[in-house]
Formats: sequence, structure tokens, C-alpha cells
Amino acid sequence: MEFVQGLPKGVFVGQTRIAHPETVATPNQSLSGFNLALHVNDDAQRVQQHRMILLNQLSAFGVDKITWMTQTHSTICHTVNEQVPFVALEGDGLVTQRAGHALMMMTADCLPVVLGNAEGTEVANLHAGWRGLAAGIVENTVTEMKSQPTWAWLGAAISQPCFEVGAEVKAAFCEKYPELESAFIAGQAEGKYQADLYAIARFILKRLGVETIIGGDQCSYQQAEDYFSHRRDAKTGRMASFVFMQ
Repeated sequence: MEFVQGLPKGVFVGQTRIAHPETVATPNQSLSGFNLALHVNDDAQRVQQHRMILLNQLSAFGVDKITWMTQTHSTICHTVNEQVPFVALEGDGLVTQRAGHALMMMTADCLPVVLGNAEGTEVANLHAGWRGLAAGIVENTVTEMKSQPTWAWLGAAISQPCFEVGAEVKAAFCEKYPELESAFIAGQAEGKYQADLYAIARFILKRLGVETIIGGDQCSYQQAEDYFSHRRDAKTGRMASFVFMQ
């Protein structure tokens, strides 16, 4: 398992890939790869087995608790420490100050964003599609945190050349932040634009005082051997981005 480098001591961040040596196969399997989502019509037992494989691997680094969400393209963020509800929380952001607690976020083109403070005592994980980014999921997550995040990691998402949107998407950002005009270039069709989710996230994070931003150099759409992509393959699985403090 590969972890992101350059983070505070004891903080671990990573993202799963399609290919995994312990992927569980089932007869008449409709979805291939190391899918971790229960909502994409994959075999539920297979998905749970994948989740257990991941938990077992993370446990070697001291993880004893893992939290998934029912993600809704919202701006809702929860702090989860000792109490983990039996029913999955709904929302798109998680914060913890508890060591050994892995926060999970699923994506397949949307942008995963991990945040943390310089001391390595608080981390957050959020799911930022364009709707969440425009509505304020990053801002809400930073507000939920008890300390100022000083670093962020941007996981694999759809890159600008592959992400064509309508004028209403551009307006949703530029009416709020006129500076984001540069994050959109003309698309192939009239009235369409190519949106740079990475540039949008970096701008918002910088405004919020996040000093160090790493990652943001992958493309879930183009890197078909590595990542699931909903735009590339309508029926597809989900990767998981994770963060925990050892």
C-alpha cells in the first residue's frame, strides 16, 4: 500500500486503485476491480470483503476504527471520534481528532480532499464534486475543524480536458468567486466549458489559509488502469481515499 509523502509525522493518506491483489471475484460479476461502494449494484458481500481487506491492511498501521458515509453531493460535514453510529452518516465531509480512526471517501471522477493541521492532531476528508465545491463543502469542513488546517492533499479526479460542463456550472463558481474565470476554458460545443476542479479547489483552499497543497496531478478519466471513472464508464465502481493518524 502506498502512502502520500511529505505529511506531518504519524499522518497517513492514500487512495485505492482498481487493481488490487486481493480483489474478490464472484460468478457473473458485473463490476470488476477493487470496488468499495455498496450503491453501484455490485455484489454486497464482495464489496464488504473488499472493505475488510482494506481495514486489515490499515490495521497494521494502528487503525482500529473506520468510517464510511452515504455521500450525497452536499455540504454536510460531521466530526466523528469515539461514537460511530450504526446507520451510516449522510454527508460529504468527516473530521476526527482520534488517532487510529480512518476516514473514508469514495469517488469516481469527483475530487477527494484531505486536510490536516501542522501538529498532526486533527484530520479531515471530504468529497468534492462540482456541486459540493460550488456550495461550500470545503469551507464547511474547515469550519467544522477545531484547528486551522495547514496542508491539503488532492486525490485523483477528472482533469480539465475531460470535464466538460454547461454555462450554469461556470456561473455557479464565478458569481461567487470572479477570480475562478481562469479555471474554465471554452469547450468543444457552444456554451460548454472545460472545468478545472483542481484549480478551483486550490483557490478555495488558499483563501481559507491552507498553506501547502499537494497532489492534483492525476486524471481518473484518462488513467483507466488505475482509477474508476463514472464519465468514462457509466456502470463502474468507486475508489476510496483515506486519512488517519497513527
